[in-house]
Amino acid sequence: MVSRSDADRYLKSRGRRWWYCRRVPTRFAHLDTRGTIRESLGTDSLEVARLRRDHLAEADDAYWQGLALAAAGEGGAEALGALRQRHKAAQTRALAAGFTYRTVDRLAATPDLDDLVERLLAVRERSHSDDIAPREAEALLGGAPQPPVRVSDAFEIYLREIAFNDTLYKSPRQRYSWEKTKRTSIGYFIDQVGDLVLTEITRDHALDYQRWWSAQVKPTDPKAKPVAPNTANRHIGNIRTLYTSYFKHIGEEERPNPFRGIHFKAKSRTEVPPFENDWVRSRILKPGALLGLNLDLQVITYMLIETGCRPSEIINLQLEDIVLEAAVPHIAIRARTSREIKTLTSAREIPLVGVALEAAKRARGGFPRYQDKSELFSANMMKGFRRRGLFPTPDHVIYSFRHAFEKRMQEANIDYGLRCLLMGHKTTRPVYGDGGSLAYRRDELLKIAHPFSPEIFERLDDEVASR
Repeated sequence: MVSRSDADRYLKSRGRRWWYCRRVPTRFAHLDTRGTIRESLGTDSLEVARLRRDHLAEADDAYWQGLALAAAGEGGAEALGALRQRHKAAQTRALAAGFTYRTVDRLAATPDLDDLVERLLAVRERSHSDDIAPREAEALLGGAPQPPVRVSDAFEIYLREIAFNDTLYKSPRQRYSWEKTKRTSIGYFIDQVGDLVLTEITRDHALDYQRWWSAQVKPTDPKAKPVAPNTANRHIGNIRTLYTSYFKHIGEEERPNPFRGIHFKAKSRTEVPPFENDWVRSRILKPGALLGLNLDLQVITYMLIETGCRPSEIINLQLEDIVLEAAVPHIAIRARTSREIKTLTSAREIPLVGVALEAAKRARGGFPRYQDKSELFSANMMKGFRRRGLFPTPDHVIYSFRHAFEKRMQEANIDYGLRCLLMGHKTTRPVYGDGGSLAYRRDELLKIAHPFSPEIFERLDDEVASR
């Protein structure tokens, strides 16, 4: 595209109309004999002219690159590159003329006489002579063949163009994890079935892929570790999504997906057990129980106990999210342009009570050590808890604090709507109001707050001072 600093490059006015005028670059002159290109932009608006000029300039750039690639070799990667450049140039030139590029097959399959007449008239108008300009006809009448797009090509297009909204607000680490999972799924398909041209994938290919996953889910070798059905479903789902998204992207929404309906029956989800109150009070809140862990891990633990937050929500708190000077001290879980939260209902304000309030006073700046590093936090926390024997069973994890918080609210008969709000869950009943003031929420949470000894923080502060 033309840069802002060159806003009127290639533009000339004739009377009240704007024209696109550009010399063929010297290095392409032996391939394109037009010399100087002159095309009416069909408008007296400078803004519209600039937009159409940009499309034509992009089309010419792609056209010349395609010519150069074609001249470099007759087959292989060079020929494929030339075909892609030719197709891109046709798409861009059609857009500049006010049309969406459609292949001749698609124009014939869904005939719209008015659209066809408009395209034919536009070709004649833009030819400027009795001879039909081949490039105009190719762009507006769909003559540029669709280049073969393999699974790997489609995936790169998916990352670059299609999944923009999916990654718009992800942090770098969230984006990395998201892309890594998708890339792994596509890699499995390519390894087992092949890097096929997307239009050539059949139901038989999909069923072959399903059979391969069946052998992973239920291996014949008793020593082999089976893959969880949910894992297989996720990887199959990612190739299914790629197929649907790509063809929707190019305007073929109705194309049947060969991976439709393929999935494995998953086992019922294993619930994470909550910590029992006695365990938390006698073991985790015992003064000195967490000593030796770094300050962030100790403070995060105490905040998890009385907020019910997801660990990722606590470790990614920013300075302004820990509000201690308000009439009701609280933390704010909110979406940011630099990081997603799990769901829209995850955005909430949670009063700080009990051990969480004392801990938050030692975390005014958040937790830079662990921000956007959930895996590092989880690994350090699990290691620390296991070494200290702070998990009552092998099934308990750090998430058990969240389940314990919800269980305590339920057993204290705290209003269902307030429980959903504090947990960041979607409620199943109509929502009226804002869920109650922070003072109301605080008073309700004080009903379930664990008692704790001030010695916890005296010893924590002493430990920090001695380091």
